[in-house]
Amino acid sequence: MWIPVATPQDFVNGRLVVKVEGEKTPVLLLLVGEEVFAISDICTHDKNPLSDGPLEGHTIKCTRHGARFDIRTGKQTMPAPRPVKAYKAKLEGGKVWLEV
Repeated sequence: MWIPVATPQDFVNGRLVVKVEGEKTPVLLLLVGEEVFAISDICTHDKNPLSDGPLEGHTIKCTRHGARFDIRTGKQTMPAPRPVKAYKAKLEGGKVWLEV
């Protein structure tokens, strides 16, 4: 099911954290050019928010211990033991939609 969660104007520097009903952790939305990506905003290594980490291409880095996550798939590098949840997201009709 697709739900509207934001508008492009809600983003600050291409980022926005939203709380989605039914999800345990906040969702980090990243606006990269004309594409939007969405992942859980919690590092699986130590629960640090990913929203303050640097974004290089399609990889975001946890500021605490350096684990990296692919914003397209959620795939991780060490020291994170598992990927973060990646959501399907899209821009349509002036809104950001998330598949939950």
